[in-house]
Amino acid sequence: MLVALVLPLAMVPGALAQCGLPTKLVKPTGWQPQMRGSQMREALGGRFDDDFRASIVGMWHVTFTAETADPATAPPGAVIDNALVVWHSDGTEIMNSIRPPQDGNFCMGVWQQVGPFKYKLNHFAWFGKQFPTGPGDQGTDIGPSVGPTQITEEITLSPDGQHFSGFFTLDAYDLNNVIFQSFKGTVAGTRITIATKETDLL
Repeated sequence: MLVALVLPLAMVPGALAQCGLPTKLVKPTGWQPQMRGSQMREALGGRFDDDFRASIVGMWHVTFTAETADPATAPPGAVIDNALVVWHSDGTEIMNSIRPPQDGNFCMGVWQQVGPFKYKLNHFAWFGKQFPTGPGDQGTDIGPSVGPTQITEEITLSPDGQHFSGFFTLDAYDLNNVIFQSFKGTVAGTRITIATKETDLL
């Protein structure tokens, strides 16, 4: 009886091999248990470690302050725009400006991360109207047509992902594609969350 019991057990490894199953476990050649988290994120396509702690993606309250400008239209220190901005995960951006609708208060851009917490934005307002300039004008009239405006930004996101700050350059073109106004300034953003109130934006 003992021989009859041992004989079938001795045949099990051979039967497993014939069925295509290995007789012992083999570790995959790519398995590296010592791989650190940052290396794994890099392998999965993450470019910067800081991406996994904070992201520019989301909705922001943004102000633009002039530094160099025509003193008559945008003196240094003047807030030239107060906007709601959304940065999308696909690398696009849209801004709802406080500027008059006829001036082109919706504009769009594309962004790219260029370093840890560092981003660049290329942004366009596509044609519109000039601000009214007549005497006694209260900003309700429609000014003459103008061409597009290009705004470029270089910003730094705070480590907690709740604020950003940086610099912008604005070039406004006329209908002949000639720059009629150009200046630089600073930009600052605060993230809008589910708890943000209207009074927080004023």
